[in-house]
Formats: sequence, C-alpha cells, structure tokens
Amino acid sequence: MGITAVFSYAGRTETPVAQPLPTRIGGFGGAEGLARYLNAESITHVIDATHPFAAQMSRNAISACERTNTPLCAFERAPWQADEGDDWTHVPDLQAAIAALPKDRARIFLAIGKQNLAGFSAEPQHHYLMRLVDPVEGALPLPDAEAVIARGPFTEAGDLALLTDHRITHIVAKNSGGSGARAKLDAARRLGIPVILIDRPSLPPRRVARDVEEVMAFLAHRADLGV
Repeated sequence: MGITAVFSYAGRTETPVAQPLPTRIGGFGGAEGLARYLNAESITHVIDATHPFAAQMSRNAISACERTNTPLCAFERAPWQADEGDDWTHVPDLQAAIAALPKDRARIFLAIGKQNLAGFSAEPQHHYLMRLVDPVEGALPLPDAEAVIARGPFTEAGDLALLTDHRITHIVAKNSGGSGARAKLDAARRLGIPVILIDRPSLPPRRVARDVEEVMAFLAHRADLGV
C-alpha cells in the first residue's frame, strides 16, 4: 500500500522543479511552526532532503521531530573527495573562503548560490563570475561581476568551456556532493585551477541515508501506520 506524502519547498527558487507529489512552498515559522504543522497534518515520518548547507532548516527539522516524537531521516549525498590532480583548499566557512582568496587580482568563479555573494565585496580587486538559477534583482552586490543563469545538472564539457571562456583562475564552491554539480571540479582538475572548498556545517546527530534505497528502508519501518 502506498504512503500519502507532501513535498515542501522553502521558496527561494522562483521556478522549482515540479515533483510527482502534492507540493507546498514557503517556510513553517521555525522549529515551533514545523512542529505545529507535523501535528496538524498527522505527519508520521519526515525526510530532510534539503541542501547540505541549509543548516538552519535541518536544525529546525531535528528540533521539531524531537518535540513531536516524529521519526526523521536526512537524505544527504556524500561530500566530494579529492582525486589525484585536484588542487583543493578546504575551509570551514564562508569567511575563511574569502580570506583564502589571492590578494592579487584574479578571476573567481563563485559557485555558492546567490545568498552569500555580498561578503566577497571585502575583496573588490577580483572579477567574479556567478552561476545562478534565478536572475538577481537589481545590480549584483560586487563591483566587478557577471552572472550566468543556468540550472544543473552540468557537464564536464560545458564547465570546461565556461571556465575557459571566462578565463577563470580560481573557484570557490561549497562541498555539496552529488553528481549534478561536480562537473566544475572535474573541469578544474583538467585545467589546473585551484579550488577553495567550503566544508559542510556541523549538525546534531541524526539518521542519514545516502541513497533512495536507504530512504525507502526508513519508510518501511512503519508498523504504526497499520500497513
């Protein structure tokens, strides 16, 4: 027997990918709001499939599930691991990534999304290239910058062309994991471009699934559903 489910988007992307489930868009109002929603909708299981860097959303899910005694499983792709030939500098957070930039003028590909661009204005000597899902309203928050609007998954050939055409000398990226955005790292290896890679934020302990089969196994333990 199937399980009734609902898919929830935060609402930060203007045109989210359609899902084969009923979908809601928007926040819940923190952990308390999410706990109220879980109770009101009689939710029995929660799958946290947010971006690995959406730490506050994941913390809210952990807290809300603890308050409501709702089983929680994080569907989280494994972080990227360096291969032979990669030139990666690991940093703990965004501020450390900014501090790790070269002091002489360089051409930086910021593969970090649109929420954290303004901090790089502390290093205004660089040219910055951004790849965003949605256009930024108004001017870009950096003095010398341009944006490419595109949605993944990306290919190594495409990212080789992007990095070459824009004469990129350095990349700043979040260690998101998965295959859809790894192409820039493979292209960087081919071109000998150094990468500043931001480590994932730490979270409280929780059950983690690395693939769909593990998620389905989590849902299979549902004797309380009567199915």
